[in-house]
This record gives sequence, C-alpha cells and structure tokens, in this order.
Amino acid sequence: MRFLMLVCRDVSIAFSSEDRGTIGAQVQDWVTEMQQRGVRLQGDVLADVDQTTNVRVRGGEIGIDNGPRIETTAPATGFNLIECSDLDEAIEVSAKHPIARYGVIELRPITER
Repeated sequence: MRFLMLVCRDVSIAFSSEDRGTIGAQVQDWVTEMQQRGVRLQGDVLADVDQTTNVRVRGGEIGIDNGPRIETTAPATGFNLIECSDLDEAIEVSAKHPIARYGVIELRPITER
C-alpha cells in the first residue's frame, strides 16, 4: 500500500537554532533508515505556508488566492511518499519520524486504480 505522509509541525513550538540542527539530523537519520528499508519512495520539504497558491475554476473562470485555506497550528511542512505492507507498518514508520513529537503526521492512502 502506498501512502502520502504529510509532515505537519506545530508552529507554536519554538525551536532554537541548536534544536533545528538536532532535529534536522534526526530527520535525516529517519530518511536514511526508511530508504534502506525500501519504504520511502520520495519526499521533500515544502515552502512556507504563506507561499501557498490556491487555484479553482468556477463557471469557467479561474480564481486564485494566496495563503493557506485553513488556519492551523500545524501546517504541512513536508511530505513523504511511502510504500508499506499495511496501515500498521505505515503508522510505525510515521511514528518514528521526529516531527511526530512536534506536530502530527497525516497518513492518507493512495487509491490504487
């Protein structure tokens, strides 16, 4: 099963530059482990939420607005595409991600067609 794993950090938790370095190293360790296991297919860090662009079409007209659609204390800051044997393994993989301690990891199954 493939899952989109949205990494959402709680922005109300302030990190010092030392914290960022430590957590960054922990995230890299997680990436290395999951790639070695063959679970992590792809992933990256997202730009700040204020750089979001929303696009919709209504009545043939394109509407664009900037910024997040919803206000949240834990916006998505990164993503990973993972492939696991089942939801239990996906939960285990997500729980190991360091940011799970500072926000939430949203797991969404990818529909196989």
